[in-house]
Amino acid sequence: LALRIDPHFIDAIIKKGYSHFHLNQYNLAITFFDQALEVNINHPEVWNLKGLVYYKSKNYEKAIDCCEKAIDLNPNVAMAWYNYACYLTLSGKISEGMEALKKSIELDISNAKKAVRDKDFINAHMEEDYKRIIEVVILESIRQGNDHLGKILWVTGLDREEIQDATTRLVNKGLLFKNIKKTFTGTDEQYELTQELVEKVGIEKRSSRSFEGKKEIFFSTQQLKDISKILNEASEHSERNELNLLLSSIDKLLNPVLHGTVILDNFFEEHRELRLFSSRLKEKGQEYLNIHREEISKFMFELDKKIKGQQ
Repeated sequence: LALRIDPHFIDAIIKKGYSHFHLNQYNLAITFFDQALEVNINHPEVWNLKGLVYYKSKNYEKAIDCCEKAIDLNPNVAMAWYNYACYLTLSGKISEGMEALKKSIELDISNAKKAVRDKDFINAHMEEDYKRIIEVVILESIRQGNDHLGKILWVTGLDREEIQDATTRLVNKGLLFKNIKKTFTGTDEQYELTQELVEKVGIEKRSSRSFEGKKEIFFSTQQLKDISKILNEASEHSERNELNLLLSSIDKLLNPVLHGTVILDNFFEEHRELRLFSSRLKEKGQEYLNIHREEISKFMFELDKKIKGQQ
C-alpha cells in the first residue's frame, strides 16, 4: 500500500526486497534493492543488504563491492565490517578478512564470540589473527566467571582442542594459570587470570544481593589509574595535533584485552564516542584532527573526570 501511495517510499521498497530475500528469491530481492538505490544511492543499509543477497548466491566479489560501498558511507556499523570479513575470507583474501573482522570486533566485542562459531571463517582457523580472536573470547569468558573447560565449551561453542590450544598459548604468554583437578569422572581443567591481567581487565562477578543474577563489574584501582593516564596522554596528543600517538592511545582504550571491555561495561556512551573518533581519525586523518582537536581533547578530559570518580 505504501508503494502505491508513494512509489519512492524507500523503507517499503527495502522491506519488499528483504521479503524476497527470505523467500530465496534473490533476483527479485536485487531488483528491489536496486530500486531503493535509485531513490537514495547513498543508503548504507541497502548496500549491505544487497551484499548479503550476493553472498547467499555465492557471488563473493559482488558481495565485497557492495560491502565496501556500505562501509564507505558509514564506517561505524559493526555488522557491515563483519559481513565484509566473511566475504573476503570466503573469497580467499584471508589477511584482509581478518583485518575487517578485527575492525568489527573493535566496534562490537560480541562479534568475537560470533566469529569463532561462524563457518565462514573456517579457512582462517590457522591464521594468527584468528587464533588471537579465540584467545580474546576465552579470556572474556574466564573474566565473566566461566573458569572451567566445560563451561567455556558451553558458552563459546568452541571445540575442546581449540580451547586447550588457546589456553596453552595464553599460559605461555603469562596471561593465564591452568590447573588440572581430579573429578569423579576423571579430570577437569580450571583456569585463572594472572593477577597482572586482572589489574588490567578486571573481573566480573554475579551479585549475591540479586535473585535475578544481576552482574556487577569489579575492576582494580590500578586499571582505573592506567585508563586515566591514557586519557591524559590522549588529550595532550589531541592538543598537539599528534595523530598517530592519539590513535595509539585510543586503540589502547578500545582493545578488549586491555581496557575496552571495562569501558564498554561501565561507560557505554563514551565507548561509542571513542569508536567514532577512532574511525573518523583513521578515515580522514590529520584534516579531521585539525578541525576537532579541541572537541577530542575535551572529551578525553571529561571521561577522565568520570574515571577518577570511580576510584
